[in-house]
Amino acid sequence: MTTFLDTSVLVAGLIDFGPQSAPAQSVMHAVSDHRVDAPATAWHCCLEFFSVSTRLPPEFRLGPADAARLLDEEVFARMAVHDLPAADRQPMLRAIVKDGVIGGRIYDAHIGEIARSANADVVITDNRRHFLSALRHGLRVETPAEFLASLKKKPR
Repeated sequence: MTTFLDTSVLVAGLIDFGPQSAPAQSVMHAVSDHRVDAPATAWHCCLEFFSVSTRLPPEFRLGPADAARLLDEEVFARMAVHDLPAADRQPMLRAIVKDGVIGGRIYDAHIGEIARSANADVVITDNRRHFLSALRHGLRVETPAEFLASLKKKPR
């Protein structure tokens, strides 16, 4: 089973914002402990992590070197990082037009398409409603807390 992590999980899982970060941090611990099957993310999510983490309020903000180090150590070293194959780009654009996707939602549609093309079984995100289009491809979309609950049910 390929488990695909969205930017929201990377950000909250690698930067401590307090109690609201706990589920995402637990997902990242499960990845590091090899309890998550085939963890993956998108190159787009890596870029978003860098962008978001280096422009947070000062008390949470990372410097560029620290953001890159976290990507190296916590993402690139532990997960497959995917991008949308060239052959899937125009079909994705046609699908988002058909679905009425506008504005910034294109980025989540893009991430969902990358998860689909990577044969992911589940997308873990704090923004479930942004990934409803993934459901039509048979992808499960779960919050970190929902994913952790299902992970606890799995035999080791």
